[in-house]
Amino acid sequence: MSSGSDQQDIKREKILDAAYQRFLHYGYSKTTMNEIASDLSLSKALLYYYFPDKSQLYIAVMRKLAGEYIDNLQNKLNKFENLKEAYVSQIDIKHDFIVKNYNFFDFFRVNEQNLPETIWEIITEIHQTEMVLLSAAIKTEVEKGNIKPVNDPGEIVDLLLDALHGVSVSAVSHKKVMFPKKEHLDEIHTKRLLLLDIFIKGLMY
Repeated sequence: MSSGSDQQDIKREKILDAAYQRFLHYGYSKTTMNEIASDLSLSKALLYYYFPDKSQLYIAVMRKLAGEYIDNLQNKLNKFENLKEAYVSQIDIKHDFIVKNYNFFDFFRVNEQNLPETIWEIITEIHQTEMVLLSAAIKTEVEKGNIKPVNDPGEIVDLLLDALHGVSVSAVSHKKVMFPKKEHLDEIHTKRLLLLDIFIKGLMY
């Protein structure tokens, strides 16, 4: 028999799933706590017991999505055949993640100049994971003798991630925005792969 704690965890996960579907289809601003409670046949009071307000519920969903993204990245980058495959995987996974969850991120577009600190913590966690995995890929390929020795892989990866982010900025009329329009995403993806190709060739003998 499940304990009370287990039942609470199950209910919490159901709330996160229902909230995700609402945020994904209607965006943050057009989603209400009443609608999420109704989707689950919960009382509004019970929903607020788990999450005191909509922003905290959104952050909890964001944290779950980030965890899934990181797990996917770790699985792919622990099984690469060569450095290019590892880095292409990172670009492809991030692209697919943004495309799939584009409407969910309207919160970022509306509040990008004033995002909660907790959101920045999640973004930082994702960035640090990417740094660790991509730096490890460089070290592995150096040890195999497939690429030139690199004094500071982390510095190189940090520069590359900044450059890849810059591609998304330049594709939106040079406006400094975190998320471009959806119709620009495929173009950005193609440009990032081209930039990556130049980067990888620079590390080869």
